[in-house]
Amino acid sequence: MKQFMLLIGLMTLTSFCLAVDMPQSAKERGCTACHTIDRKFIGPAWIDISRRYRDVRNSKVVFDQLVKKVSLGGQGNWGDIPMAANDAMGRHREEIMALVKFVLDLSDQLPEKR
Repeated sequence: MKQFMLLIGLMTLTSFCLAVDMPQSAKERGCTACHTIDRKFIGPAWIDISRRYRDVRNSKVVFDQLVKKVSLGGQGNWGDIPMAANDAMGRHREEIMALVKFVLDLSDQLPEKR
């Protein structure tokens, strides 16, 4: 029975992941070179980022820190591979903010909250 429930849970999560597409701006900014929504690639899966920040995502301080991290790049929160800067000059701030919001909102769409 446990295996059956695990299989159902995985199928549900897989169908969720397949139903959500990366925003076009993520493709244009090069995010898809390192990230996927549902699996670790070079960088962490966006769903894992969303889970990590689920409880504090409404904090303006946390949100601003994440926007800064995406804009300027960084290293150390998810391993040794550095994330390249995506908007060091600040020309695409609104776009970066929308991407961070998209990532943080992914956990709302999960079938269960852990």
